[in-house]
Amino acid sequence: MSKVRANTAISLDGYVAGSNQGKENPLGEGGEQLHEWMFTLKAWRESHGEEGGDVNPSTEAVEQMHANIGAFVMGRNMFGPIRGEWEDDSWKGWWGDDPPYHAPVFVLTHHEREPVAMEGGTTFYFVTDGIESALEQARRAAGDQDVLVAGGASAIRQYLAAGLVDELHLHLAPVVLGDGERLLEGVGSDVKLEQLRAVEAPGVAHLYYRVVK
Repeated sequence: MSKVRANTAISLDGYVAGSNQGKENPLGEGGEQLHEWMFTLKAWRESHGEEGGDVNPSTEAVEQMHANIGAFVMGRNMFGPIRGEWEDDSWKGWWGDDPPYHAPVFVLTHHEREPVAMEGGTTFYFVTDGIESALEQARRAAGDQDVLVAGGASAIRQYLAAGLVDELHLHLAPVVLGDGERLLEGVGSDVKLEQLRAVEAPGVAHLYYRVVK
């Protein structure tokens, strides 16, 4: 049976992005530190057209992030820094002409916009009628495969609080940001997690949880 998974890197003090996020600094102040463990991996470098890189226990974590994923859901803040009405159709995400998703991506927003088809099979659809609608559309698009709530923090929080996530995968970096966007702020104590496994790797601990329902 297909699952709804959520996946993000996180600091020791619970932030997935630093303060002052913007177009020139999408992860906020210090936010890139949360992903440094990944940038040197061979699996990550190959996916970005680069050679070389390390192979270590984090390799499996990177390979599994998009494994068996048939569709994605993300918040508007993850798609881009624009707020309010879309001024035009020029902004097509942070990832260039060939985003890493290669599947339908459903973007949560309050403002309508026509779908954006990119290279490599990625199409961004903009959903204005709530998280349940976005997930329903993503499930239809994914078929027998899983749906990944890719971020940011607000989107993951909403799906967790609504009881719509089956598994939560966290990549815990030994970083203290002190401020920014906290992942579990206001989620509430009703969310119960069962640890599936933990993997220690250079510069990160990969933590996998099942959401108890």
